Amino acid sequence: MGFRIGLAQCCHPADGNVVAMAERWAAQAVEKGVELLVFPESLMTPFELLADDFARAAQPLDGPFCTAMNALAAKFGMWMVYTANERAEAPEGACPFNTAVVVDDAGVQRAAYRKVHRFDTDFVRESDKTSAGSEVLRAVEAPFGTFGVAICYDLRFPEQARLMALAGCDVIVYSSAWVDGPRKVDQWRTLLAARAIENELYVAGLSRCDRDFGSEHRNYAGHSCVFGPLGEELAAAGYDEELVVADIDQDAIARVRAAMPVLAHRRPQVYGE
Repeated sequence: MGFRIGLAQCCHPADGNVVAMAERWAAQAVEKGVELLVFPESLMTPFELLADDFARAAQPLDGPFCTAMNALAAKFGMWMVYTANERAEAPEGACPFNTAVVVDDAGVQRAAYRKVHRFDTDFVRESDKTSAGSEVLRAVEAPFGTFGVAICYDLRFPEQARLMALAGCDVIVYSSAWVDGPRKVDQWRTLLAARAIENELYVAGLSRCDRDFGSEHRNYAGHSCVFGPLGEELAAAGYDEELVVADIDQDAIARVRAAMPVLAHRRPQVYGE
């Protein structure tokens, strides 16, 4: 039993027509038998926009962008995970949410996850542009399997992945705009593999690969990849645009957990809060 996941490692299109770009990736994914297609963080709106422009570009989840993306999922008959710059309806003046939307093969929105952990560092403060979500999206049940969704910086918080594993996920998907820098690609790959090993499931990490963006002329890291429940690399990209495809095998998860039942050996009563 299993299914095929596709990661659309891409850049923001030069002409700004994100939906047309997404349609091209979806057409390619259908040809490769992908059942779950994932797009990176900051798909709808480039995060590097000035805060006021970023806020003005926000839309509700039933707005034009999400409606068009949902229609693509229905057109190609595949489940999708895409990201949106979601307008915050209250309180007045609140920053938008950085939101991942799950839509099924009929174009129906099944779930939405608002990024919980905001990336506030020495060169960027996401809290200046986005509001924080307050709930983990623990599991989405699809006909082919169960998956969890998180966004970029969430990868550095193993508690979130563990909650998704305990909820029965076969794969955890991290939709990201992972900024490149000293050892950042190594950290990205190591953290993805660690989340897979410690939870004995599949982990898929997708990052943008834009080059020389923003006032600092930084790069997004690309290097999207998928790891299996033993931490084995199943598919990987480099710095360029690419559709990364991998097969998720639920039977492999069962075999690994039977051999080393890490989740069953947990002792939460001694961990405290």
